[in-house]
Amino acid sequence: MSTRYPFTAVVGMDDLRLALLLNAVSPAVGGVLVRGEKGTAKSTAVRALAELLPAVPVVAGCRFSCDPASPDPGCPDGPHEAGPGAERAARMVELPVGASEDRLVGSLDIERALAEGVKAFEPGLLADAHRGILYVDEVNLLHDHLIDLLLDAAAMGFSNVEREGVSVRHAARFLLVGTMNPEEGELRPQLLDRFGLTVEVAASRDPEQRVEVVRRRLAFEDDPAAFAARWADEEAELRGRIVAARALLPQVTLGDAVLLQIAATCAAFEVDGMRADIVMARTATALAAWAGRTGVTSEDVRQAALLALPHRRRRSPFDAPGLDEDKLDETLEQFKGEDPDPEPDGPDDGGPGDGGPGDGGPGGGGPDGGGIPPQGDGPVPEDVPAPEEAPVPEPAPQRAGAGERAAVKAAEPFRTKVLSVPGLGEGAAGRRSRARTEHGRTTGSTRPRGALTKLHLAATVQAAAPHQKARGRTGRGLVVRRDDLRQATREGREGNLVLFAVDASGSMAARQRMSAVKGAVLSLLLDAYQRRDKVGLVTFRGRDAEVALPPTSSVDAAAARLEQLPTGGRTPLSAGLLKAHDVLRVERLRDPSRRPLLVVVTDGRATGGRAAGDPVALAARAARLHAAEGTASVVVDCETGPVRLGLAGRLALELGGTAVTLDELRADAIAGLVRDVQTGHAGHASRRAA
Repeated sequence: MSTRYPFTAVVGMDDLRLALLLNAVSPAVGGVLVRGEKGTAKSTAVRALAELLPAVPVVAGCRFSCDPASPDPGCPDGPHEAGPGAERAARMVELPVGASEDRLVGSLDIERALAEGVKAFEPGLLADAHRGILYVDEVNLLHDHLIDLLLDAAAMGFSNVEREGVSVRHAARFLLVGTMNPEEGELRPQLLDRFGLTVEVAASRDPEQRVEVVRRRLAFEDDPAAFAARWADEEAELRGRIVAARALLPQVTLGDAVLLQIAATCAAFEVDGMRADIVMARTATALAAWAGRTGVTSEDVRQAALLALPHRRRRSPFDAPGLDEDKLDETLEQFKGEDPDPEPDGPDDGGPGDGGPGDGGPGGGGPDGGGIPPQGDGPVPEDVPAPEEAPVPEPAPQRAGAGERAAVKAAEPFRTKVLSVPGLGEGAAGRRSRARTEHGRTTGSTRPRGALTKLHLAATVQAAAPHQKARGRTGRGLVVRRDDLRQATREGREGNLVLFAVDASGSMAARQRMSAVKGAVLSLLLDAYQRRDKVGLVTFRGRDAEVALPPTSSVDAAAARLEQLPTGGRTPLSAGLLKAHDVLRVERLRDPSRRPLLVVVTDGRATGGRAAGDPVALAARAARLHAAEGTASVVVDCETGPVRLGLAGRLALELGGTAVTLDELRADAIAGLVRDVQTGHAGHASRRAA
């Protein structure tokens, strides 16, 4: 077994370490979502936590890790008799992004279930993680239906596996930890809410701390065993403190004054539902136990709010998670009662200034002693402030050059009509266009390619029925062979690649039109977020076009680029369409199953570019490249005023798509019929036939 990097050797990242340890003390807190840029040791810290968890007593031979003191009466390997069992180390199970549903929840042998009535069940990762840690790296890239199954099991404490009326249920209680890079896309708000705590991590900007990180990492890679031995005492001390806090946890009390502060805080920040209140109460209780106290203080509530509320404040993907600490302090002060005695019950207060081993990394606690001890090679003076981490830098706004206007603020987003790709795809699960998917309505059956995942019972019985006499059937059971099994084919919705080509020329800036245009694009981006699409952004102005954002799952990154976009200059429409064509060509090679939707936002007035020739003719020729490849497209016609040239509509004809005005784009628009891309393609085909 490979040696893991010691938890106590991790430099900095106080909030992350504290959140993980609080969940180790009280798994009922609900897990941790770790958000941060790449290369910040998120995975290293999570994997190191497993070594600190106490050993788990289990029933010998049980594949579902039943507790011998109180075995699960419904365990598929049971029933078990209560009694002494064996001990094993707590597991950390990793869920790969590309895992199947059967790998997560387990699988049933359908052939034996139909022929013999036997529930032959192969446990999945949820069973392996029971009473341990389930770790999902890049959780935001996991398919939605897997996230739903994962979070349902985490919330209920058990997993149900059902296949055509055959059901198996087993316990699945685990510490759920997910890590993600927000640049790759966000989780839906309802899924964010299912994680108890969230922390933001970023690389330290302090040179000395960065030097220490590199020094320790190199030492670990040179000799992992020797490096781990150096930290063995600190690891043992922290492991003992977790055990002590777990033992103290049932004795911690939440006073009415503290409960009022929790409720007032959640109400003040307008979080939805009651889960935030419950998570805050559990977190504050764990903080008190971690500090060795039986009473919860206002400082515990404050720390709990900073960990439990930021991700629940988001109302749209364009909102950055965070909390107004001044408002938090005012609310806590307004509803402050009498705190219990903050002194610990035992001789070891476990606070950040208790003289424990330290390294110059911060202790991460408050005055209540609720932090974790600093780690390092020597003691840290208490008067040395923790080095502050600089915030992640935002993209620098684009400066307006000669003949350009500075970026304008986008108008308020609105709900848009649904734009879909025609035909039936086979891309990643989403909510935009029709596709063959693992989930959805059953449309037929086929022979399975590989493992059977969704049985079509009627088709299977129909395939087996003619052979019963030849197979010597004598009893009531159906004699089923592997060749009889049929896989259900299902139709659902897929996510697409929505590529925006946005005209930022001078004509778009007329009459402050760009504010409305940006509002429309933001609305479409919000729609893409809700439908689980990838998005990309191409802009064109002056003499050329540029890829402002390569295709990504992060719609908030696209919104940030759009917000900083200045306008001005001529309209190189052909350059924008050719640049979009290049982007789509590369993406087809990278992800051939994800179908594209091109959204061109322009008034259609092609007036220039680097290429010589008639700009309108060049734009038409570039548009026909997209039409020849069957790219679904829509043109958002931004032309306004009493005199309309209809150039955007002509561009839509060349693209083989459809054109909608800004007003028609609204889902609540009264004028006009509901339009989608398929309508445009049908009209284009009929015109060609004529």
